[in-house]
Amino acid sequence: MDAVARTAEGNGAEVERLRKIALNLRRHMVTQAKGKGQGYLGQGLGMADFLAALYFHEFSKKDLDFQVADRKRFYLSTGHYSIALWAVFAELGLIPEASLPSYGADESPLEMSTMEGRLPGVEMTGGSLGHGLGIATGAALAYRLDGHESTIHVEVSDGELQEGSTWEAANTAAAFKLENLVCWVDNNGIQADGPLVVPIDPISGRFTAFGWDTMDIDGNDLRQLLAAFEWAHVRAGKPKAVIMRTTPGKGIRRVELRDRAHFVRIDAQEWDDVARELEIENV
Repeated sequence: MDAVARTAEGNGAEVERLRKIALNLRRHMVTQAKGKGQGYLGQGLGMADFLAALYFHEFSKKDLDFQVADRKRFYLSTGHYSIALWAVFAELGLIPEASLPSYGADESPLEMSTMEGRLPGVEMTGGSLGHGLGIATGAALAYRLDGHESTIHVEVSDGELQEGSTWEAANTAAAFKLENLVCWVDNNGIQADGPLVVPIDPISGRFTAFGWDTMDIDGNDLRQLLAAFEWAHVRAGKPKAVIMRTTPGKGIRRVELRDRAHFVRIDAQEWDDVARELEIENV
């Protein structure tokens, strides 16, 4: 077992702390989707463990001060994962929990897809897919030019690997040896209303061919996530890609089992059952 794996293996108390936070994030997401009656709940639930590790383990207080120029940054390329980001912001106290049911409502800042400028901490507008890695690559290069040491993190979906702009950015990041850039690929196997339509495997092999260091993990396993963050700290002259295998709807069986988990609509009378199921399966 290497040093990174030993660090994660011996961090049982931290894993348990983050597990509780991830559960709270899932609770916040259910609250949002119940308020709207629908939403991108499946992807959000699948990303809860990663976001718990990122915001509540990897990020320091400095990184959560969005006025600090050289903080670590996180770009959410898949803008419709906003339901998960608002859950994080509520857990951090950046927005009131009482605002969560306004998710997707007219005039609410809790947009169903992220809009830069609506809330502090939203680093990019995430509507059209395939832009996040390019934006993050530019930010990582700018950090180098400004002498900043902090890491730029970016999430992209596996569906975005069908976009040519993603691979143009991957090529550029490797060409400039942006070792301060980490790309987290949400490999959940779905896109709008079904499975991916264009084969993208082997994802690691493709990033490696473009000159990246890569790591494959279970994105719903907090021990593996902590090991990935430790691995990402090592600067070796290349950008890094972590391919996270995640389960849409993770933590709520009825959502996990849906054939179409991209956009979830649930009858009004079912929401209390959904919330109870989350507690039964995770507490």
